[in-house]
Amino acid sequence: MGFFAGLDTEAYDRQYSDRELVRRIVHYFRPHSKPLVIVSLFLALIAVSGAAIPILVSRTVDSLSQQMDIDQIWLLSGAVLFAGIFSWGGNWVRRRLLARVTQDVIMDIRVEAFTAAANHDLSFYDEFSSGRIVSRITSDTREFGQVVILVTDLVTQLVQAGLVAAALIAAEPQLMLWLLVTMPFVFLVALGFRRLARKVTRRGMRAMGNVNAAIKETVSGISVAKNFRQESSIFEEFDQANCTSFKVNMQRGFVLALVFPSLNTLGGFATALLLYVGGMQAAAGVISVGSWFLFMQSLDRFWFPVLNLSSFWTQLQSGLSASERSFALIDAETKVVQVSENKVPKLRGEILFEKVDFSYTEQEQILCGFDLQIKPGENIALVGHTGAGKSSIAKLVARFYEFQAGRILIDGEDIRSFDLVEYRRQLGVVSQIPFLFAGTVLENIRYANQEASMEEIFALAGKIGKGEWLETLPQGLETEVGERGGRLSMGQRQLVSLLRVLVQKPAIFILDEATASIDPFTEWQIQEGLNLILRDTTSILIAHRLSTVKAADRIIVLENGQIIEEGNHDSLLAANGHYAGLYNTYFRHQSLAYVEESVQLSGE
Repeated sequence: MGFFAGLDTEAYDRQYSDRELVRRIVHYFRPHSKPLVIVSLFLALIAVSGAAIPILVSRTVDSLSQQMDIDQIWLLSGAVLFAGIFSWGGNWVRRRLLARVTQDVIMDIRVEAFTAAANHDLSFYDEFSSGRIVSRITSDTREFGQVVILVTDLVTQLVQAGLVAAALIAAEPQLMLWLLVTMPFVFLVALGFRRLARKVTRRGMRAMGNVNAAIKETVSGISVAKNFRQESSIFEEFDQANCTSFKVNMQRGFVLALVFPSLNTLGGFATALLLYVGGMQAAAGVISVGSWFLFMQSLDRFWFPVLNLSSFWTQLQSGLSASERSFALIDAETKVVQVSENKVPKLRGEILFEKVDFSYTEQEQILCGFDLQIKPGENIALVGHTGAGKSSIAKLVARFYEFQAGRILIDGEDIRSFDLVEYRRQLGVVSQIPFLFAGTVLENIRYANQEASMEEIFALAGKIGKGEWLETLPQGLETEVGERGGRLSMGQRQLVSLLRVLVQKPAIFILDEATASIDPFTEWQIQEGLNLILRDTTSILIAHRLSTVKAADRIIVLENGQIIEEGNHDSLLAANGHYAGLYNTYFRHQSLAYVEESVQLSGE
């Protein structure tokens, strides 16, 4: 384990060369060429005004040794003042335009990254932490934007340095030659920091991703932690991730902070050398005092961008590392692949599995040569022990996972040939733990069909228990459900989830029925909602309640990914096989006969 435990790359990470990253970043900026041209124009003007100031001052110093009238002094002072004001105003306009362009680019990258994350199949989230994915979409793109601003500041300084260098060469080529001799040493030291900076920057971002993952998992499971009094335990997990992030980013900060002082020290030696050489030449009368002053005054304006360029190479690694992580998420390949994008007509709901092999991992085979036919409008219940393959069958029909061999046909068409968005519009899915988004009950019901009218929703709600369940909600359909529906009971959440499917009017319905204990009245209401859906759809029910099993047209009994029995409730009980064992273990206590028998025994 050790200090860098948990900082390994994700399986979908990939290495991009600097050239690839720069080319891709330029692609995002290309649509914003007009404002960037304006920014470039201001960069040039700002650089000219900045380079003009030391030249104007040096002319003033040379003129002091000669007779100089007050008008000349006012003119030179006004020129310096104008250059300073213009530089400030130009910088303001440049930064404002650039901030807008940069934020537009960050938004584009975030949209692409979020879209890629949303389009990945569920196996992607089985393997990778959602907290780390969030970090790539938010923190990494933000850091990339900060480096873009830094790049433009550096460009301004480099243009300014080029103009100053031209003036210095024209004024004193001998001193400029001494300056150029010292520059390679500075760049060699800067390049030595490059690889180290890229390495520590990647580690710092991974460590921050671990912190985000720890926070997300803790907040999501806070009720469980409190229930088992594990507040101290979850704090320790967060504290460990946070301390690792602190140490890694301290190391990163140390490396980045070491760059500029090291280069500045080298620049100081070069400046001292030039001060000595130039001073000796000025004292000997080889150059004028004004020229020597111009050279020394301009030296800072030349050295600062040069040192910035050298140290910036390491800081640039932060932006490139950030963009690399975001691009890796965007480029990660999804395992669910459609061979074509055919339009999907109104489905009848015929489902056919032909010799289907499926596994979550190479070591975890779930289905092997699996065959199953479901007729249009048929309601089947899947029963079996945990791990028998019930949920896997439903997830394959929903196209949440990719199967490895065989075929799945929907109305005679390969499921991989459909436009996935259109296909899923005709699917209604209720998961084992119904998920509601923060908002009102009405907003959650309309989630899959925004065009559903209030009258239609009220009419559907009234068909479930005569609408009495609505009276248990404080504000009716306008009741806030809270995060993940936490303000509603499990039964209420299931009813909202069923209504959400009803307004969608799907052709195929998948129910992973919850095992939570609910009262008989709520169970009756849920069954009424189910009946409304079942009469108009082909349904796959992963059943845990006897009422749902008995309502199915056909019961499929699974074991180790194979169908071992099928039939209706009565025929399977009469066969006294595997289903009968499951019934006695899981379902019998839910039957009315069992309840009456228990009452009689307790009365005796």
